Amino acid sequence: MKLTLKRILRYIGRYKILLVLSVFLAAVTVALSLYLPTAFGSAIDSIVGFGNVDHNGLIKSLVVAAVVIAVCALLQWVMNVINNALTFGVAKDIRRDAASKLGALPLSYIDAHPEGETVSRVITDVDQFTDGLLMGFTQFFTGVITIVGTIGFMLRVDWRIAIAVIVLTPMSLFIAKFVSANTYKMFALQAKTRGEQTAFAKEMIENQKVVRRFGREDENIRIFDEVNERLRDCTLKAVFFSSLVNPSTRFVNNIIYAAVALAGSLVIVGNVGGITVGGLSCLLAYATQYAKPFNEISGVITELQSSIACAERVFELLDTESETPDGNVIPEVIKGNIRFDNVSFSYNENASLIENLNLEIKAGQRVAIVGPTGCGKTTLINLLMRFYDVDEGQILIDGVNIKDIPRKVLRSSFGMVLQDTYLFKATVFENIAYGKEDATNEEIEAAARAARSKGFIGRLPAGFDTVIGEGAAQLSQGQKQLLAISRIMKGLPPMLILDEATSSIDTRTEMIIQEAFARLTEGRTSFIVAHRLSTIRNADVILYMENGSVKEKGTHTELLALDGGYAKLYNSQFN
Repeated sequence: MKLTLKRILRYIGRYKILLVLSVFLAAVTVALSLYLPTAFGSAIDSIVGFGNVDHNGLIKSLVVAAVVIAVCALLQWVMNVINNALTFGVAKDIRRDAASKLGALPLSYIDAHPEGETVSRVITDVDQFTDGLLMGFTQFFTGVITIVGTIGFMLRVDWRIAIAVIVLTPMSLFIAKFVSANTYKMFALQAKTRGEQTAFAKEMIENQKVVRRFGREDENIRIFDEVNERLRDCTLKAVFFSSLVNPSTRFVNNIIYAAVALAGSLVIVGNVGGITVGGLSCLLAYATQYAKPFNEISGVITELQSSIACAERVFELLDTESETPDGNVIPEVIKGNIRFDNVSFSYNENASLIENLNLEIKAGQRVAIVGPTGCGKTTLINLLMRFYDVDEGQILIDGVNIKDIPRKVLRSSFGMVLQDTYLFKATVFENIAYGKEDATNEEIEAAARAARSKGFIGRLPAGFDTVIGEGAAQLSQGQKQLLAISRIMKGLPPMLILDEATSSIDTRTEMIIQEAFARLTEGRTSFIVAHRLSTIRNADVILYMENGSVKEKGTHTELLALDGGYAKLYNSQFN
């Protein structure tokens, strides 16, 4: 918790000027508000008795009080504006760092954590943190300065009564410490459970068709209720401990107020201290003002517990180890000669996948990768694109280790179409142009024609300017895949990766797309992952993989002649 608080203070330190202004205005507004009881006390003392009123003194005191109230209100408004600017500036910085971190996280982290839980850290937890921080700046500084200032004014009026108030103060501090010790862990658990609930809700919403297809509505509601029940329990416990603050501190504050009233009255009646009725009214007002910040600070502490717990979750994300550093070798020309040299890799330390893989591919070759599910086809692509780094060995492109090439340069050298396509909330034009913002209309239309997507695009309400929603629910899976293929058609990268690129397209369109791919792959190193083996007969090299190893390598005719795993897989589809 202390480390988290230090990190928050470092973020706040970026706004030193606003912080200094906030503290200064808090001190001024507190000083003015503490002067008010003195002005009202003077007004009371101006009324000595019936027919004995110092009208000039009374009017003067009331005018001073009115001016103080007006100035204090104005300064409080300015202080709130500054506090808002400071707080939301800190929130902006933290959220920006979190968003930047998402782009630097290894895909192993993204794959291992639910999307909703990660989104909850960046959005919900930062919002919760902002609420607590705003309350802290609005009330914490003002409360502390009020306590110190009140004691100073009370000492000026009567030091004996001020000492009595100070002696009773530790009771409030003890209550605040007790509450803070018990609420932090409850708020931390609340934030964690809220993230779990967000992740499950996102998963249910995104996969409604699958849920309804298998009749899992009731089961999902049961799971949601279980998470919701845990969230309710930890929230109730957090609220229970935090709700102890107000009545407990009010009890102590009432004791302090009663003590001041009793002591002041005895002094006036005994005529032993020279306190006037106006002076007693000042002391009672100060006792109220002295007690009020303890209620507010206790509430702030409770809110800060929740805020720090949320900030801790965001900092956990920020502290996650980033991708390994980029290299700095930028090849002038990438031809596409690729070599896997004793490559070993596993997603899980306890289960190896690829071991001592050696493979050499010449520039311009069309390489098909086939094999049973889980054999390592997509893993090979992940390693080639550096979505994951190899555990041992190296992958070379034109003799250069891909770890020495900046990821952006490496990935821009590949054109890639995956089986699972993703379209953004943007126009069709912008989706095809993604990654090349300066693409011209002619380039995009040519890419659409090459991918055979221009026909259905022309039937959309606004053609290329049609806005498609996130996920493009209004398009069929095949149309989405055609748009993804159009993306790759707009550029001419030296290497291509086609991972089940035509899996959602009808046979007739697939034949046309295959012709386009044949032209596109001409002279380019191409990796084609396919389950439908009819699409890869003309590949220059076919790699048949099992259990992370290349078991067979050759052309379609050569592998059929071997009568091995490839032949069995091929014959199972056509016989």
